[in-house]
Amino acid sequence: MSLLDRATLDAALIAAHEAGDPAMLAALYRRAAETLERLGQDDAALFFFTQAYVFALDAGLAEADDVGRILRANGRL
Repeated sequence: MSLLDRATLDAALIAAHEAGDPAMLAALYRRAAETLERLGQDDAALFFFTQAYVFALDAGLAEADDVGRILRANGRL
């Protein structure tokens, strides 16, 4: 993840937290997790998948099932 992408993501995460938007937070954390996973940063990716899972559950999104499977497959749930 480049510095610019990270700064953009950080700003979007802060805005979503301030807005109290769990659906947007789930999407942003998942995007970050998938990016880190592609870069081979598995522990960091799983941290972000965990955050995506929590916010997807909070928002009542079906996506929580997909993220939960990722976490279970990696011994994190």
